[in-house]
Amino acid sequence: MDQRIERARDIVEREAAAVRQVAERIGADFVRVLDQILGLRGRVVTAGMGKAGFIAQKVSATLASTGTPSIFLHPAEAIHGDLGRVEPGDLLLAFSKSGETQELLVMLPHVKAVGVPLVAVTQSADSTLGRHSDIVLELGRIDEAGPFGLAPSASTTAMLALGDALALVVQDGRRFGPDEFARFHPGGDLGRRLMKVGELMRTGDRNPQVRSGATVLEAIEVMTRTPGRPGATSVVDDQGRLLGFFTDGDLRRLIERGLENPRQTRIDAAMTRNPRSIVPDTFALEALALLHQFRVDQLPVVDGHGRLLGLLDVQDLLDLKIA
Repeated sequence: MDQRIERARDIVEREAAAVRQVAERIGADFVRVLDQILGLRGRVVTAGMGKAGFIAQKVSATLASTGTPSIFLHPAEAIHGDLGRVEPGDLLLAFSKSGETQELLVMLPHVKAVGVPLVAVTQSADSTLGRHSDIVLELGRIDEAGPFGLAPSASTTAMLALGDALALVVQDGRRFGPDEFARFHPGGDLGRRLMKVGELMRTGDRNPQVRSGATVLEAIEVMTRTPGRPGATSVVDDQGRLLGFFTDGDLRRLIERGLENPRQTRIDAAMTRNPRSIVPDTFALEALALLHQFRVDQLPVVDGHGRLLGLLDVQDLLDLKIA
């Protein structure tokens, strides 16, 4: 085997071992931190220097995206004016492998002076940072995976895993679900997948519909002139309640059965009665699953009283790259 492959595997195993070590150390102090965060009036302020600072930034971002207000405070900037960002009601979450990072230590008296609790993520509670913290989440002794054990690697991986555990268990405590996640993630692939049918459905003149009693020909005309030509139309009563659904497939089956005069045949005799429908609060991914399950390309969208609101077409999901 190529020695480089063997070396790479060894590094990954060392980092995995560091994460397992941290997992075994999670206990009562972790629960105390959870309770403090869930009871905060303010924000979780994360801080760290160097590579630990990058981990602190990532943990802050994860907290913020899962329902916990959070900012990252650079220790060097903090002692040059940015300490004003820390306010009573906040909590400081400080990351330092050694617990002796000078820029962090200089901050401590000023943070504690405004009554902000301090939680340290560090190797040992006996470090300077640990001794001055209200709660310490100990990593334990961690040997770095890189050459000579100098470059932060296993330690930052362990910090990240512990920070993620903290943020995601706090998320559980907030009952932060898909609705809230969608609100905080409107962009990108995640945002698209968390969109709701009400944001995607076709409405107005793009939502084909005919009244009960219309002819098949009238239904075909509506389907033909509807922008985008979805190949289907809803059938509604005088109050706009959904009664049936008529598609290109239904038309083909009518012709195969010997449809003689579409001007005289009523849509009520040709439509699918009590068709499957969907409500506007359904998530896009769930809607896609239903389309696949029912083996259809369109679903009428209705409100709680069965009134027609719009039309969901699989093409709308394809265009957004959800399908």
